[in-house]
Amino acid sequence: MSKEIKTVSLIGLGALGILTAHRFAKTMPRESLKIIADKERIDRYRQNGVYANGEAYDFNYVLPEAFSAPADLIIFAVKYGALNEAVEAVRNQAGPNTLFLSLLNGITSEEIIAKAYSKEQVVHAVAQGMDALCENSRLTFSNPGTVFIGDPEEGVSSEKVRSVAAFFEKTGLPYAVDNDIVRRMWGKFMLNVGINQAVAVFGENYGSAQNEGQTRDVMIAAMREVIPLAQKNGINITEADLPYWFKVIDSLYPESKPSMRQDVEARRYSEVKMLSGAVLAMSEKYSVKSPVNEMLYRKIKEIEATYTA
Repeated sequence: MSKEIKTVSLIGLGALGILTAHRFAKTMPRESLKIIADKERIDRYRQNGVYANGEAYDFNYVLPEAFSAPADLIIFAVKYGALNEAVEAVRNQAGPNTLFLSLLNGITSEEIIAKAYSKEQVVHAVAQGMDALCENSRLTFSNPGTVFIGDPEEGVSSEKVRSVAAFFEKTGLPYAVDNDIVRRMWGKFMLNVGINQAVAVFGENYGSAQNEGQTRDVMIAAMREVIPLAQKNGINITEADLPYWFKVIDSLYPESKPSMRQDVEARRYSEVKMLSGAVLAMSEKYSVKSPVNEMLYRKIKEIEATYTA
């Protein structure tokens, strides 16, 4: 019998964090859902409020140094650059039976969390299809997307995955169990390498990638460069997978924007290291050329260099 999840701690109230936490808050007792944040962030959340599609949420905020009974589930919804800090920030909420789930983009966050805790406690996940826009803790979205969960071993459905699935079912969070979750994670990585970076550099919103033109052309070219790298890692992704991900892109609200474009407009440092940065690291390892991702990495770094100018 799978373990029932009753208490959750979440760290990171960006778009995905609010999207997830607001859904839990509708069905969970306030004290059972904890948002882990430092004092500065908590003060800002309380002063400015946290909103999802115009509805305000008064979450139960907890400092990292506060001790409490271990949470049944800890969810990471921070930016990639803040993951190592977040892994340490949740230690006082974690125990030997706590499950961990990452909503981060990319293909490496589960490994980072597993090294800090235990791979047996990590549930692999990927969030897909949401078109959330978050500015000053005010989230707007038309498509909440789906959180796919699964085990890294293809075809396995473990007790920990069943526990998370039952919790998501109870709270109404859109989810699906994928018995080939690693392949899906690589597919989502391929998608983000394309759309996040191309729109950040050449476009304005999802619509610029949904229509013919430079942004869409660059997006597709960057995605194609991930395919040989996936295959080098034993992941069966081919050209035949591209139309599925194009349909995901076309389902998004055209006026909304990927997180990297939002970062550029807010003059925040982006997650380029885990997108084209990861592509280039693997390209060097496997002696594969990735000129489009080289170009995107260079252009995003040039944009970020202006922040301190």
